Amino acid sequence: MEDNNLNNGSARIIPLTSVNSSMQAARRGKHKIFIGMAPGVGKTYRMLEEAIALKQEGIDVVIGLLETHGRKETAQKAEGLEIVPLKQVPRGGLMLTEMDTDAILKRLPQLVLVDELAHTNVPGSQREKRYEDVEIILAAGIDVYSTMNVQHLESLNDLVARITGIVVRERVPDRILEAADEVVVVDVTPEMLQERLLEGKIYAPQKIQQALTNFFQRRNLIALRELALREVADSVEENAIATTPNGQFCNIHERVLVCISTYPNSVQLLRRGARLANYMNAPLYVLFVANSDRFLTKEESLHIHTCEKLCKEFAGTFLRVTNNNIAQAIAEVAEKYRITQIVIGESQHSRWQLFLKGSLTQKLVRLLKNIDLHIIASEKTF
Repeated sequence: MEDNNLNNGSARIIPLTSVNSSMQAARRGKHKIFIGMAPGVGKTYRMLEEAIALKQEGIDVVIGLLETHGRKETAQKAEGLEIVPLKQVPRGGLMLTEMDTDAILKRLPQLVLVDELAHTNVPGSQREKRYEDVEIILAAGIDVYSTMNVQHLESLNDLVARITGIVVRERVPDRILEAADEVVVVDVTPEMLQERLLEGKIYAPQKIQQALTNFFQRRNLIALRELALREVADSVEENAIATTPNGQFCNIHERVLVCISTYPNSVQLLRRGARLANYMNAPLYVLFVANSDRFLTKEESLHIHTCEKLCKEFAGTFLRVTNNNIAQAIAEVAEKYRITQIVIGESQHSRWQLFLKGSLTQKLVRLLKNIDLHIIASEKTF
């Protein structure tokens, strides 16, 4: 069942009602994607809810393709919305149906609803995938609301297979999600989703137990939910970067940068940084700044190589740059990779050197904005 208690708190796409056909075709339609962690979270219901609200405001809304999966509440919610008749496609002695993109283009509504974006069209159709039909509709200046589950995203295919043991065959390229004007996560807890499943609100009774022991295991749902939430957070952050002037935006994701050197305490710093990244569920970056005026000794090179191997063991990204201004190099890397946390060691210089040249910490404080600096004291043994 699609949830009928979801709040309509997201921004709406409202084309001007006075736009005529020629003006409408001159612009690309806007695409809003409703994404969830699994079937049954309420994506289609939420999409219908928002579409009905727009229709009541005078927007010309039609259903291009709706998959109710036998859910009565979803079918009832769609009542009152115009449905563009499906296209009949002959296949192997059978007559199958697909969304009629040509009919939608001829009808030229302001907004069309398209369920299950990852769907593969019947062989012999004009286009292989439903998202390709959506691109044609958008190019005609028609706004689209569509739905998909996070496991259908191309870049997550291998990860989803490792989590669930199921290889998802129908996939949507990442570029479709990245190009969307708005991405809305429709979220419920794993416990609520399992409850809906047991009540027969997602699948037929004979499929419930099989679903619970396979895809709908609680651990799977928890992992998929996190993936869905991350995808939306990524979308929000990227949009903030693109639209905020002078890069003055607030990072949503934590990112940890560990600054190592030829000093032995670098291994300690790397381990502390890895623990911090793990605690924050954040990507780990490790940076070594080489001095162009100085060659490393064999022992120092071996030490840096050891740090690089350790970085890879922690699934981190090792970065090596050449710059005689260490503070400036760190600041540039922090900006490039949108770092939020930096781990450095305490200064190894004498008080006289610090008085003359200033400490790395002081320089970083002047250069960095909205980044937390962790200064780790050296231990006596390593």
